[in-house]
Amino acid sequence: MVVGTISFEFDYLPLLIVVAIGWATPMLMNMLNLKRAPTVVAEMIAGYLIGHYLFDLSATSSEHVLNFAALSGFILLMFQSGLEIDVKKIRFNLPSKEDHFHDWMKNPLISGLIIFLLTLLLSFLAALLLSNLVQIKNTWYFALIMVTTSVGIILPVLKNSGETDTLYGQMLITGSAIADILSILLFTFTAFILRHGFQWNIFLVLLLFVAFYLFYYLGVRIQRNTIFKKLIYELSHAASQIKVRGTILLILAFVVLSQQMGEEVMLLGAFLSGILLSGFINKERDLLVQKIDGIGYGFFIPIFFIMVGARFDATAISKIDGSVFTFLVLILLTLYAVKIFPALILKKQFGWRKSIAAGILLSSRLSLIIAAATIGLDLDIISEQTNAVFILMAVITCLLSPVLYNQIALRNPLQGDKTIIVGGSSTAVLLARRLKMHGKKSVIIESDSFRYREIIQKGLVAIYGNGLYREAYQKAGLKHTDHVVVLTPDNDLNLKISRFLRKEMHHEKIITKSNSQKLEEQLNYMEVKFLDVTRTLATALENHILRPTAYRALVETFENFNIEEVTMTNPNYDHVQIKEMPLHPDVSFLLFKHDDVMDLPHGNTRLHVGDTVFVFGTDSALQDTRSKLINS
Repeated sequence: MVVGTISFEFDYLPLLIVVAIGWATPMLMNMLNLKRAPTVVAEMIAGYLIGHYLFDLSATSSEHVLNFAALSGFILLMFQSGLEIDVKKIRFNLPSKEDHFHDWMKNPLISGLIIFLLTLLLSFLAALLLSNLVQIKNTWYFALIMVTTSVGIILPVLKNSGETDTLYGQMLITGSAIADILSILLFTFTAFILRHGFQWNIFLVLLLFVAFYLFYYLGVRIQRNTIFKKLIYELSHAASQIKVRGTILLILAFVVLSQQMGEEVMLLGAFLSGILLSGFINKERDLLVQKIDGIGYGFFIPIFFIMVGARFDATAISKIDGSVFTFLVLILLTLYAVKIFPALILKKQFGWRKSIAAGILLSSRLSLIIAAATIGLDLDIISEQTNAVFILMAVITCLLSPVLYNQIALRNPLQGDKTIIVGGSSTAVLLARRLKMHGKKSVIIESDSFRYREIIQKGLVAIYGNGLYREAYQKAGLKHTDHVVVLTPDNDLNLKISRFLRKEMHHEKIITKSNSQKLEEQLNYMEVKFLDVTRTLATALENHILRPTAYRALVETFENFNIEEVTMTNPNYDHVQIKEMPLHPDVSFLLFKHDDVMDLPHGNTRLHVGDTVFVFGTDSALQDTRSKLINS
């Protein structure tokens, strides 16, 4: 049947099956408590099982539609990889003329570049050695496949461990971003030469970078245009969704331009469009990112991974010459070795343990290694067997690397400074999560076994015990420098626990909550700090009524912007004007205190050793400012 120009003669069943797999996989993983395993791995496995045992997805009348959806998912995946790269942080990490050699080695951008170059060298040498065991059609391309890494795996792992804004975390994030960018570039040029030979028109690829600059230049000008900003705001909602349309237009503009140069250049075009958008938006707060994620990860990207699984030929591995098991083990060890050895340059700064853990985490490979293998298979420079091996290695490394990293890099959560929270209420869990976002350790003491298991499943550290017994605090490793926050639902129990900690444990840093004057008097008598719940709620409601926009903005940006109190001890900035300080671009000084007098700072304000500054900004900006004001 045809209505107008639209044909209804289309079989939706294959698409229904693929979308159903994409919907059911994360649900099943959550039910089986496999939340830490990458969803895409499960999608590939599900695609393989469905495609080989239930329904032949590659031999349907609607194969061209599935191919289109899978390719679109592939393109969006490369776009998302580019979007993951924080352009502002890379720009901030560019070395300055004042930097000395030892400063360069501490620079995440320089370290990431050195690690990549060493990885590339080791990968090429490893490919030469492996070519003596199995047939490798193109040693250089084989080496490029081993160079890849996965920002999408590394970022969540570092975020869970509270390392994203530390120098160590920035080293790994920047290193993986450098590996992504340079890998894509090398793949593009290599694939172009292999397909067309070395011709002058290879330099047409540079037109993509010209387009990148032009789009960036126009974007900067447009962002400053008041009329355009008003128009974009008015059309960003409801049926228009102009930002989403503009993003899709941007992706397609780069893809179509790159497609004119060759099919192998398309991924570079999609990747560059992601980096370009990353430079204009705040990925943590912009609603546009959520909408694009919804289109990509909600529909197209799962189809790509499911179809990778459906077309995966497991029997190809058995056709490898020699011992299959020996070859797989050698490949796996090589994939780790080419990342671990270069990461040892971080040993001087972070020690053996952390540098080895960095190499292991950088060994996580997923989308790029599959992309590279797919292109290599299309170019006929890697075999079906090799393609199958690399897909298998992607699954293994992205599952194994985060586990090994957590075992090696993370210290005992009960050691060092921490906050002990007594009572596993929803407020306690929220507090623990917020402390974790700031890189602070916390331990929850919970006496209910069911609630204790729930907290553990949420990925938080918890102790099964009673806050009225000394053993619970011994298990938690309580030190006199630790804060203890008493948050059980029962106010009387909170008072008893606070009294026990003060009188029996002789602990001083205790915080609890209060909702009555009588309770406050008893807590004051014991010198226990408390939060007046009634007054706090009234203040929050007052802010909602009197200053709703400012209050909502402050609350909603909590995860991205914070206020910190820093006392300056660095003599290098004594009597220096604020405008002359090399401050992070994402930080602002709200107040400063000099000789117990509070004042508003401005560019000409001179700070002195001993002054206290109230700083507002992102976590990484606060860390950078803290290190400059405190370190001498």
